[in-house]
Amino acid sequence: MLFRRSLLQELISTATGAFLILVGIVIAQRAGYLIQLAAKGILPNDAITTLLGFNMVKFLPLLLSLTLFLSILMTLSRWYRDSEMVIWFSAGLSINSWIRPVLTFAIPVIVLISVLSLLIMPWATNKGEDYRTQLESRDDLASISPGVFKESSSADRVFFIESFDELGNVVKNIFVQSVQHQKLGIIVASEGRRQAEKNGDNFLIMQHGRRYQGERGAADFSTTEFEKYAIRVETAEVKQEPPTTQSKSSTELIQNNDSANSAELQWRLAIPISALILALLAIPLSAVDPRAGRSANFALALVIYMIYNNLLSIMQAWVAQGKVHTSVGLWPVHLLFLSLTIYMFYRRAQQQPILPKFVSNIWLRIRTTSPADSLR
Repeated sequence: MLFRRSLLQELISTATGAFLILVGIVIAQRAGYLIQLAAKGILPNDAITTLLGFNMVKFLPLLLSLTLFLSILMTLSRWYRDSEMVIWFSAGLSINSWIRPVLTFAIPVIVLISVLSLLIMPWATNKGEDYRTQLESRDDLASISPGVFKESSSADRVFFIESFDELGNVVKNIFVQSVQHQKLGIIVASEGRRQAEKNGDNFLIMQHGRRYQGERGAADFSTTEFEKYAIRVETAEVKQEPPTTQSKSSTELIQNNDSANSAELQWRLAIPISALILALLAIPLSAVDPRAGRSANFALALVIYMIYNNLLSIMQAWVAQGKVHTSVGLWPVHLLFLSLTIYMFYRRAQQQPILPKFVSNIWLRIRTTSPADSLR
């Protein structure tokens, strides 16, 4: 039918815009956090892009779920605001007529969310943890950022370099402070490079510099000028941690069905299930009450989305802790919001407002009360 085609076209365009905006917000937030870690010397500069990619893959299921909910809500709210819904209702359509076209748009997205949640998200989490372990096992030189003091993993040296050359192989203006045999040593050199031996040992070869050595607090320091000076760089030893439940594949969670694994598996299933319920809930929730205004629906939608996700997180924690049996799991939360969806469809079918009358009156009073009136 005509209204189905026009609805699908607008849903796709709205979802595309909403998804790009949400992705941009998440990228800006995560990139800022990773850049802050790199500026403090906690994270190497070359690891920012890789970790950002793994984080985005982990957030994709939730981003798609929120995109689906917002796109349906925004599209149908505009139809109510521009009186297009009145035209379709006058043509004999009911609120239930929007279920099929909305599901036609939502089902492919929910299938994609299911694949991402059950397969891709744990893979990205596992790869991200492995990559972090590799970063922690790198030697001290590999994690140095220009312009930042870096302490060695053994806490007996402090490195500082001013800059790299264009190829990144040679460093300029090196400063190394070390403590050996209760004596303080300071090395400054104009340039240096890394050198790997056949036995696997790594050395920092510094050229054209000076070495100062003496006891702390004493005035006597020996000065040595050198053309070439080598420092052996130790590789950090990182204890291999067992994989977390978030990094386990869904097959492993099913095979080892304890409380923690069952909670994680049900959380992965909850993402596409909640996306389906929220997509249906957006149909009656998009109805605009002329007295309360369009903002009331979006405020209610935001509250519902936050409560839904927070209740899922709480139930997941209780299942993992054994407070809720695994057979019960997260299903009470889904049933609660499914019941809410059916109730809202019933109210709209009866031509009743979504918000109770007293809530609409309170919201209307808040919107119409000016700051000056509130001070009287």
